[in-house]
Amino acid sequence: MSPRSKLAERLPVLNDFIRRHGRAPTLDELRTLFGVRSKNTASVMARRFVEAGALRRTPSGRLAAPLRHEAYALRLLGAVAAGFPSPAEEALLDTMTLDEYLVTRPEATFMLRVEGDSMIEAGILPGDTVLVERGRSPHNGDIVIACVDGAWTMKYFFKDGKGVRLEPANKAYTTIRPKRTLVVEGVVGSVIRKLL
Repeated sequence: MSPRSKLAERLPVLNDFIRRHGRAPTLDELRTLFGVRSKNTASVMARRFVEAGALRRTPSGRLAAPLRHEAYALRLLGAVAAGFPSPAEEALLDTMTLDEYLVTRPEATFMLRVEGDSMIEAGILPGDTVLVERGRSPHNGDIVIACVDGAWTMKYFFKDGKGVRLEPANKAYTTIRPKRTLVVEGVVGSVIRKLL
């Protein structure tokens, strides 16, 4: 069997793994997935998947699913009225992945699970997941992930004549002004919540 036909035979298995796990397999998982014992064979297989566009390498060299992977493609069927009811119309407007819609810089984006209720008035609830972009300078009113005097928090960012202040979105909490150190790790770009 030629390397190209082996690759074609393995692609559905790889795509199924990505669909089920929401990520690319590691080299060890490739070995298990395709029943190979050699790490070298798994590395060659990974290289072929990357060359074929079925996988990609992150800047750190790890395997990742392509940015626009068929496993994540969803159909955009139109719009829905959230005010007064309107006639229902369904038409396929586009197909896109959630990564494509929510993430502008994948190499600089990470996710965090929300614990606590200090941002509930901003619509961010305990158990939600936030997408955070590193390397973006925060502007007044941005929601940031910051290390304040050695403790991590998520708050609204404001800079004024007195310096930086971090504001909660819950009246039960108070404004934080750093006493010693402040490191803004990233800016929150999206909130993800599963309803079902």
